[in-house]
Amino acid sequence: MKTVQKPGNYDFDVIVVGSGMSGGWVAKEMCERGYKTAVLDRGEALEHGADYKTEGKGPWELPGRGNVSKQEALQDYEHVRLCYAFDEFTKRHFIKDRDHPFTVKDGKRFDWIRSSSVGGKSLLWHRHSYRLSEMDFMANKLDGHGCDWPIRYDDLKDWYSYVERFAGISGAAEGLPQLPDSDFQKPFEMNQVEKDAKASIETAFPGRKVIMGRCAHLTEPTEEQLDLGRGPCQARNECQRGCSWGGYFSSLSATLPAADRTGNMTLIPNAQVQEVVYDEATRRATGVRMVDMVSGDRVFISARVVFVCASTLGTAHILLNSRSTAFPNGIGNTGHALGHYLMDHVSGAGATAMIDGYEDHYYSGRRPTSLYIPRFRNVTEQTDKFIRGYGFQGEATRASWNSAIGAKGVGKEFKNKIQLQGPWRFWLTGFGEMLPRHENHVSLSATETDAWGMPLLEISCAYGDNENRIKDDMQQTAIELLQAAGFRDIQGFRRESYPGIAIHEMGTARMGHSPEDSYLNGKNQCHLVDNLFVTDGAAMTSTACQNPSLTFMALSARAAAYADEQLKSGVL
Repeated sequence: MKTVQKPGNYDFDVIVVGSGMSGGWVAKEMCERGYKTAVLDRGEALEHGADYKTEGKGPWELPGRGNVSKQEALQDYEHVRLCYAFDEFTKRHFIKDRDHPFTVKDGKRFDWIRSSSVGGKSLLWHRHSYRLSEMDFMANKLDGHGCDWPIRYDDLKDWYSYVERFAGISGAAEGLPQLPDSDFQKPFEMNQVEKDAKASIETAFPGRKVIMGRCAHLTEPTEEQLDLGRGPCQARNECQRGCSWGGYFSSLSATLPAADRTGNMTLIPNAQVQEVVYDEATRRATGVRMVDMVSGDRVFISARVVFVCASTLGTAHILLNSRSTAFPNGIGNTGHALGHYLMDHVSGAGATAMIDGYEDHYYSGRRPTSLYIPRFRNVTEQTDKFIRGYGFQGEATRASWNSAIGAKGVGKEFKNKIQLQGPWRFWLTGFGEMLPRHENHVSLSATETDAWGMPLLEISCAYGDNENRIKDDMQQTAIELLQAAGFRDIQGFRRESYPGIAIHEMGTARMGHSPEDSYLNGKNQCHLVDNLFVTDGAAMTSTACQNPSLTFMALSARAAAYADEQLKSGVL
């Protein structure tokens, strides 16, 4: 940790709790504007590149050949083992559930997927990057579910462009109102099967578009990106192990290095922030109390402004535990919104198919993104089965030697056989919108604490009828799409899944127009505590159906610019 001179009467100008997708952006913006900034993260320190211990390794180089034993997975990783990215290569980047427990209420299940290091889930995300549209910001107002967003698309449009140019988003302009175009680097290519499927589907259903997934991978790095040590994606698709190349966006490869080179950032790992401290005389946050998770030391750190970006549930946990005489149920909490309106996307439904022909076609590399079918339900095709909608992700792939794992065979004939490429397959899976409901909430345990004395977080969250109807439609429509593509052996699936596993949790400190309907205003500023900001998923007022990380980034950069204005004008 760097030693810095106290600015004024504070240890720092700015405290940022969390170093992931949102916290990294706030750190970059505030440090580049000249503020002494402390970035606190409960995860262990991780050096970009040097600490990606399994990067580039083959399965034969690991004790479990890439697999985590069932015993270890059940004992240490009860929830995170369910994540698509969890294996022996990546387990270091996931938290051990056993050491960081939480509880569920009312018999409901929640699969909370958490990271273990500085950089947070920006190391583990799947990098699909989509803007929300005007339709998404208007949805709550139009159908009456949830409070009205205090911002519209035009408020965020330029900030989307700002973060896209720095992060690097590959994709193609499509001109779809429900999925606004970004500032793109060149897209990855579809393989021939996908190109033909696109043509067939769009002919059969003109309102349904099949596009290349937009993702945070460099394909045409800018001078700014190269200057940070980043290079073009190598299509290894080992992203969650960590990418020393910097081909995909993470806070470790991009925003934190940008913050660090200013000389204004002090990064403090292994720091469990337990509360934001409130001064009743000034009606301001004065800093945070944290525990050093290694030494056990308890420390107070002061600052003029506090940003809490600890992830949706981590942020709610800290804010609810920030109790004072003025706010006995959590700093700035009127009881209406903080901890409530927890949401996650609904997933786990779609279809798979086999494909005849194309034996003379293959593809090069392991493309890090897939196809995307933007929402068309209640856009180009209306339905009275449910409100809002969903999109699909999917791709065509060809079986390789991996399909022989566990297969019977031995000797020369078997070895020759597995050198041949197998048949083509296609899969589609949906991600749908979850409505904001007050009963989906988190609270603090009155009796149980973790190893550092923090009350355990209790989660009560479940999908409702609308989400279940969306999921039914996902399965049926995926089958319909694959039929239109002319594929065979089409199998629909609808797996039992619970909130959390989509890893797109949002809500619990939502934006709105007043303390009566929300926790934050349209600048991500706490209604009742002017120098307290929240810019991660907790701030979201609704989920739309798009992957949300790009919106977290844009909101974070925008809020940091506003805080800068307020600091320079003397308001904060």
